[in-house]
Amino acid sequence: MAKSGSQSDTLRSLAADAMRSRGMLPDFSAAALAEAGAAQNPAVSDSVRDLRAMLWSSIDNDDSLDLDQIEVAERLSDGRFTLYVAIADVDSLVPAGSAIDEHAAYNTTSVYTAARVFPMLPEHLSTDLSSLRQDQERLAIVTEMTLQGDGTLVSADRYRARVKNYAKLAYRSVAAWLDGTAAPPEPLAKVKGMDGQLRLQDQIAQLLQAQRRARGALELETIEDRPVFEGDNLVDLRPDPKNRAQSIIEEFMVAANGANARYLDKAGRSSIRRVLKTPKRWGRIVELAKGAGTKLPEEPDAKALDDFLLERRRAVPQSFGDLSLSIIKCLGPGEYALERPGETPVGHFGLAVRDYTHSTAPNRRYPDLLTQRLMKAALNGGPAPYSDEQLKSLAAHCTAQEDSAKKVERQVAKSAAAMLLSSKIGMSFEAIVTGASDKGTWVRIEHPAAEGRVVKNYQGLDVGDHVQVKLVHTDVTRGFIDFAGLK
Repeated sequence: MAKSGSQSDTLRSLAADAMRSRGMLPDFSAAALAEAGAAQNPAVSDSVRDLRAMLWSSIDNDDSLDLDQIEVAERLSDGRFTLYVAIADVDSLVPAGSAIDEHAAYNTTSVYTAARVFPMLPEHLSTDLSSLRQDQERLAIVTEMTLQGDGTLVSADRYRARVKNYAKLAYRSVAAWLDGTAAPPEPLAKVKGMDGQLRLQDQIAQLLQAQRRARGALELETIEDRPVFEGDNLVDLRPDPKNRAQSIIEEFMVAANGANARYLDKAGRSSIRRVLKTPKRWGRIVELAKGAGTKLPEEPDAKALDDFLLERRRAVPQSFGDLSLSIIKCLGPGEYALERPGETPVGHFGLAVRDYTHSTAPNRRYPDLLTQRLMKAALNGGPAPYSDEQLKSLAAHCTAQEDSAKKVERQVAKSAAAMLLSSKIGMSFEAIVTGASDKGTWVRIEHPAAEGRVVKNYQGLDVGDHVQVKLVHTDVTRGFIDFAGLK
């Protein structure tokens, strides 16, 4: 149960309760904390390349300290590009089978709630020793990719290296600078040549995006709600839409993850892939497109869907977020799956990529740490650290725990929203239907950003419908927000 006290105390307590109820560990064991306290930066061997002089930088959320990756790019004399993505060498600090590893393997992911972050690794590691912090020298696994002038991948290499982050940057301030609406953020302005480096990265990201779009990658707009506190009081939940700087990192991570998946396959190694199968609710997507005056094929077609989304973004940008949310619900969730070398990949429908793994966030996701261990074993020519049966079991567990983590995050977000809406009982709101099944019907409102269940007059509603609803009940502890449909 929630403790009495400030709103932030209440939400933190509810978040811990939600973790436990979903079978996740909110706290580290004494053994894991002791291991973290004794951890030191690993020794550097002669085989590790020294790339500390390169102009590396990170772009992440404003308050992120668990920095998994840094990037740098070069323009070659023949018109091609080289893109380097350095991933924190977390494995060197988290031995398999250690108490820290056991906690990470159980939760499998960091959980980010409106009240509290539950990190996968103790913060002494994730925000310090294994974080690619600004001005700190760190060990990393580098994926080096050579690209044609149009963004087509020519070749890829990977190796261990020493790196140094020269500028810790944030998405919103970098995006505003790139869009020409703000001055360069201080960490960027202080480093000579960093402005040109970031513009080069932006150019490469746009080329990579164009390549994926040509293959049918879906241009969806996912909006996360950011809690706003004044002191200990929650005052708002504000949408935090995707921006241009986020697109840079997204494109680089997709490229690196694809290159690393192909590397393991060519090395004859089994891996854990991230897959998104053909959408089961394609029929509903066809209906949504028809309602907007577009005819989609009867069979799933990513390129046709993306063309429709692009047209809708241009025609009605103000409602594109609602449409994106509806499409995402119909696509269904991704999952982790064992893939043996030589097998035909399932692929990722939404990203329009054939080969895809998770390898770029080992501080925050256990599949990425597993992939790092698989890659290091392949690079060293050593035996695989996991059998196929172990990888299959781990993939299923990671998928299940990811679902649990999302439910925890949604639960706490609902409690936060219920807290904000508790004084608005009886008010009416514009809403979009985000879920409709035998289990119930859910809608999302914009101000404040919140999702709740329609408990009355929900008959006939389906995902993507726009409706008017009235708030009839809230329960902060259980995160209940109940609406009645207005006919």
